[in-house]
Parts: sequence; C-alpha cells; structure tokens
Amino acid sequence: MIDRLKKIQEKYLRIEDELAKATASDTLKNLSKERSRLTPVYTKADEYLKITKDCQDAKSLLESENDPDMHSMLKSEIEEGEKKLEELAKELEIMLLPPDPNSGKSILVEIRAGTGGEESGLFCADLFRMYNKYADKQGIRAEIIDASPTGIGGFKEIVFSLDDDKAYDLFKFESGTHRVQRIPETESGGRIHTSAVTVAILPEAEEKEVEIRESDLRIDVYRSSGAGGQHVNTTDSAVRITHIPTGIVVASQEERSQIKNRDKAMRVLRARIIDQMADAAKQSADALKKAQVGSGDRSERIRTYNFPQGRCTDHRIGFTSHNLPAIMEGDLDELIDALVQEDRSKRLAEAKA
Repeated sequence: MIDRLKKIQEKYLRIEDELAKATASDTLKNLSKERSRLTPVYTKADEYLKITKDCQDAKSLLESENDPDMHSMLKSEIEEGEKKLEELAKELEIMLLPPDPNSGKSILVEIRAGTGGEESGLFCADLFRMYNKYADKQGIRAEIIDASPTGIGGFKEIVFSLDDDKAYDLFKFESGTHRVQRIPETESGGRIHTSAVTVAILPEAEEKEVEIRESDLRIDVYRSSGAGGQHVNTTDSAVRITHIPTGIVVASQEERSQIKNRDKAMRVLRARIIDQMADAAKQSADALKKAQVGSGDRSERIRTYNFPQGRCTDHRIGFTSHNLPAIMEGDLDELIDALVQEDRSKRLAEAKA
C-alpha cells in the first residue's frame, strides 16, 4: 500500500504544478476537477505515510533506549500509531476502490408515469418534488428540460437536469421502478391503489463523448404547451429532435427561445445515446452487474412507498424507513447513505475475491 500511496502523492503534486502553469480554460477546468477528486485520498494518504514514518522512527529509538520512562512512552506511541494506521487503512481501502467512470458528472433525471393511470402521473409530480427538495438541500438547482403535465397536477413525464459535480454520486441509485401504495383522493371507497413510476438517471455527456451528425437528425418545431408565459401557443419555440440511427426522440419546450430549447434537447439526446451504449455494455458484463446495488435497469422494482403505513422500503438492500412523510419532503440522506454503504461493501468483497 505504501508504494501506491506515494504514487498518489506524486500525482497530486504534479497536478498542483500543472495547475500553476495552465492557462487554457478547459485545461484548468479538467485539472481542477481531478485535483478535487484526489484531494480526500491525498489528505488521508499523507496522514497514513506520516504516522507510518513516526512509528518507524519510534521503533528505531526503542531499540537503543534504556530509560524505562522513555521506553514506556515510545511503546505507547507505537501502539497508538499502529491503531490509527489500522483505522486509516480501512478508510483508504474504500477510497482506493476503482472510481465510477461517471462520478463527478452532472445528470439528467427522467421520471415517467407507468401503471396506475392518473395516480401514477400524480406520483411523478411527487417524486419530482422530493428530488427537487433533496437537491436543494445539497445546494443543487434543478432545471426542467421538458414536461408533459396532466390535467390534475401530475406529469406523464418530466425531464430535468442537476448540474453539479455531486449530482451523479448522490442520485445514481435512483434508476428503476418506484411503486406507490396509497388511497387516491378520487377513491370514494377508501381502497388502496398501487401504481408505478419509472426513474432514469442519465449522466450528462460532453459533445466529444459522442459524435452526432446533423444529417442524422430530424428536427421539428412546434408551439409550446408548457411554461413560457404569454409566448405559449404563440411562437414555434418548442423543439423535437429525432436521432434517425437509434430512433431516440427528445423534446424541450420550457424555454421561450427555440435555440435554447434545441440546446436542451441536444443535451438529453447525447445522454440517452450514451445510456443506450452503456446498456449494451452492461448486458455483456454480468459479473459487474452482480457487484453493484441493482442493475440500474428501469424495469427493476427498486422501492415501495406505502402511504397508509408511512413506510418506505428499498428492496435491493432490505432497507425500511417508517418516516415516509420526511422522505417525501426530500429527507433522503439515511436512505442514500445505506445504498452507498451496501455498494461499497459489495465492491470491497468483489475486490478481495
């Protein structure tokens, strides 16, 4: 481990040196991002190496020390140092796991109504509100890309972005089918209704990550039926883009400007193309899928929100919270922490196998 930690130190200091010399904005951005990623492990590695040296020095002194009090003090110092090294080694073991290739990326979140009719659409709106509140607590602003509202306050589908380097790591386990059990307001008999909503977490792709030729696109413009104030239904500002090779269709109508809606739609298109490529890769990587918390497959039922009992259960890890009202208000820390810990445990076990 010592050699690996020294290499991390060298890499971090090299990035620091390159940052001091860099002038191009893209270079500065990439170097700053890499330094930010390495800082926690560099700090921990620095502490580990320092304590290791202190222990070695104390052991050398112990061999030649004859004074009983000094001998006792050195022995105590070595014991404390070795205990601390054990703790640091466990922390570093986790920190040195191979990083998720999408870690540090902004994301697009797609929430779609599934089975359950109008109640499913209403739960789409509830999940959007829940995620929006959680993101806000993390200092991340949600920006709506496209939305298809229902007549009673729900959504058939809503797509929004979370532009922050923490976004993917916080939300990556949310992909899948979310099931809700509750009594709809329209249900006069008081019967519990079960419906489902699908969530997809798409890491944002940079233009250089996927080549999209203009000749492969069919672009349609139409009048927005969503936000936009007085401009709604008066200008052809909404944009729908079809990627002919894959058949992927994306749309954006939240901006008053056709150009801005096109830019937003292209962000979604790039992310969906990358997601489609990743899905193909996942199918040939069964071992990797088994090592993760869930496959990220949208058809996988990952969570149930039971309103009559005030209970939320994540089926992948057997986690249950009996504080559903707080969860729906965006208090997701306990749930997400449990998912992160389970994922780390599985990856550690896989690394040691």
